[in-house]
Amino acid sequence: MNPARRTFTKMARSSERWILTAILGLLCSASGHASRVKDLTLVEGGRDNQIVGYGIVAGLAGDGDSNAQATLRSVANILQRYGVVVSPTDIKAKNAAAVMVTADIGPFLKPGSRIDVNVASLGDAKSLQGGVLLQTPLIGGDGKVYAVAQGAVAVGGFLGGAGGAGGATVQKNHPTVGVISNGGIVEREIAATFVRDNQLRLLLHNPDFTSAARMADAINGKWPAMASAVDAATIAVSLPANYAGQDVAFIADLGMIEVVPDTLARVVINERTGTIVATSTVRLSQVAIALGSLTITVSSNMGASQPNAFGAGQTVPLQSTQTNVNEVKGGFTVLNEPPTIERLAAALNALGVSTREMMAIFQSLKRSGALQAELVIN
Repeated sequence: MNPARRTFTKMARSSERWILTAILGLLCSASGHASRVKDLTLVEGGRDNQIVGYGIVAGLAGDGDSNAQATLRSVANILQRYGVVVSPTDIKAKNAAAVMVTADIGPFLKPGSRIDVNVASLGDAKSLQGGVLLQTPLIGGDGKVYAVAQGAVAVGGFLGGAGGAGGATVQKNHPTVGVISNGGIVEREIAATFVRDNQLRLLLHNPDFTSAARMADAINGKWPAMASAVDAATIAVSLPANYAGQDVAFIADLGMIEVVPDTLARVVINERTGTIVATSTVRLSQVAIALGSLTITVSSNMGASQPNAFGAGQTVPLQSTQTNVNEVKGGFTVLNEPPTIERLAAALNALGVSTREMMAIFQSLKRSGALQAELVIN
């Protein structure tokens, strides 16, 4: 291997190990820090709702749908609203695209409030770049219109070179999906009732019995006998007498109480991006880890055999093959007490493993029963 390339590879692996160690260190050091109730829970009755609509994006400069029947009929219907009667067969839809428009509407938004909307192509449009969404009603699950959307679509990618010389095309990200910042206007308020019979319920974002019990204890520490954990995800809280008629003030004060939530022992591996995330509660049984690798490189070179000067004969091409085998000396590390994720990270760094090799080690640890944590692979 080229010395410069070997040095670069070592630096890359060292960087990967340093980043993993830093992340694990941050997770472990932050495990005992408290969080606010408002950051851990959702007040029952104050949830978001999803709304969706079907619309047309115009002005696509030839990147729109290829004359799909649904798009043609939609354009004809839009024109008919303005008194222009035209047959769908007389329309060319190259500059327009049928899209689905989606958004989340919060529980306390009043009519006239602005929300962000997402736009996604429904047909075979090449790109939504430079397009404008025509006014589109957004409907909830009950069939009622809660907002309308309109505006210029911002696309986080591009498509270039389509149809150019040689047919070369350059694409970055997904040009058929975009967003309109503040492109939706709320038309109907979604009623939210969060206090019933002088009691409200908090819903944990990450249900856990220990976290629910700790939160109830923390609330009772400020207002005795006012909170109880109903289950792993719900804490029922009664309003104190001095907060009668002051529901908003009580929820504001309740949200500022700090609680130390519990976290499950979990290791999440994303093989597509090479990311490993582990919680500080991950524990290991005593285990020994060995790692070795074998690299086989086969290269083919072309040469030529030529006759002597002024001699008879022909030039003959020759092919030569070289095979190199490189076996890295394996390491064997024994993990003793304390069997924490920090000690495992240190041991893996000592073995000089890459992120990809760490993934294989975690999977082997889980199969052997030495990893006392949930292993999630995406």
